[in-house]
Amino acid sequence: MTIHDEARPPFPPFTKETALQKVRMAEDGWNSRIPEKVALAYTLDSQWRNRSEFLVGREEIVRFLARKWNRELEYRLIKELWAFDGSRIAVRFAYEWHNDSGSWFRSYGNENWEFTMNGLMSRRLASINDLPIGEEERKFHWPQGRRPDNHPGLSDLGL
Repeated sequence: MTIHDEARPPFPPFTKETALQKVRMAEDGWNSRIPEKVALAYTLDSQWRNRSEFLVGREEIVRFLARKWNRELEYRLIKELWAFDGSRIAVRFAYEWHNDSGSWFRSYGNENWEFTMNGLMSRRLASINDLPIGEEERKFHWPQGRRPDNHPGLSDLGL
């Protein structure tokens, strides 16, 4: 399979089941904190807006994620499906992390995603706000990596 034949099921148009599956796959990928692996879910020319930063293409995505996870330590993320239609999915998310000074944060946001017919994300628009929290306020306590299936989601945690 060449890079132009890549496929990342499930494919649009999304059903509730396939949209939920896509959201969990994205969460799992981001929780791996492996930029090169995460970038494979996006088209070669994927367009991103992340906060006030604009990126185009996998190479920029890899560099961005490497910077992000060097700065956001002990990163743990939960994504939740908000809406879907055709080739688009909207999610809300929260992640917890600390900086190199040991200060903890919970970052909240929304993402709008658009997919190609082969299931790769061609556009990601993210709005994110950071809330300083005390270590005792943390809610995401699973070991680094994939969130366990029995760990509560955002709605269950009241977030």
